[in-house]
Order: sequence, then structure tokens, then C-alpha cells
Amino acid sequence: MTENPRGKKQIIGDPLVIGGRQLSLSHAVRAGDFVFLTGQVPFKDGALMTEGTVEDQTRAVLDEIKNTLHQANCSLKDVVKAMIWLRDRADFPGFNAVYGEYFPEEPPARSAVVSELLIDVRVEVEVVAYKPQ
Repeated sequence: MTENPRGKKQIIGDPLVIGGRQLSLSHAVRAGDFVFLTGQVPFKDGALMTEGTVEDQTRAVLDEIKNTLHQANCSLKDVVKAMIWLRDRADFPGFNAVYGEYFPEEPPARSAVVSELLIDVRVEVEVVAYKPQ
């Protein structure tokens, strides 16, 4: 992460590439004291994780979020809002159990919806962090 002059937005992380195609979005953007992460889907060994349980996929997503936050000099403790998309309502208990492991104290505000996702995964998570500079 490069220095961010006050008042300027800062792109965090390398460009996102899926299937050899660069996507028109950023991993994260710092705007003042807030860091906005793109919705994260599960990857394993650099490939989209279309198999595995919702618990496996949730861990992959939250680990990637943790890594992206680290690049922005933040941690999971700085997350103030999380938005969750699940493909199947029946996955909520498994998702929620793993999510609770990553946010055991003072969890962020959260929304969760069931929705058909654009790619064949079980979960997508987007977060906003607050970390004064």
C-alpha cells in the first residue's frame, strides 16, 4: 500500500483476474478513514472454489478478506459493516458458525440475503472497515 494523501482515494491490491480476464474493479479502496472491500468469493490455490461446504468456502472468503485488510493496514477488528450473500438459505447456520469464529467479539453490523450469485459459489462477503489514518 502506498501513502495516501488526505482526501484522495487509494486503490489497494493488485488488479483482480479471473479466468485470465482482468475485472473492472479493485480489491479494495481507501477513502479517508474508511476501507471498502469488493465482495469476496472463495478461491483455493488461485482458482475459483466451486466445490466444498459453505464452511470451507466461508473460511476461504474470510481469510482473503483478512489478507486484503492487512494490505490496507487494517484487521478484522476494524470491520464495521459486512454484507453477505448466500446461494442457499440452508447454508446460513454453517456460514454463521464460521463467521462467528472470525468475529468473536464486537462483531460488525451485518446484512445477509439469499440470492442467485453470478458465479457458481455458495457465499460472497463484502466488508467496510474504519481505521483512522
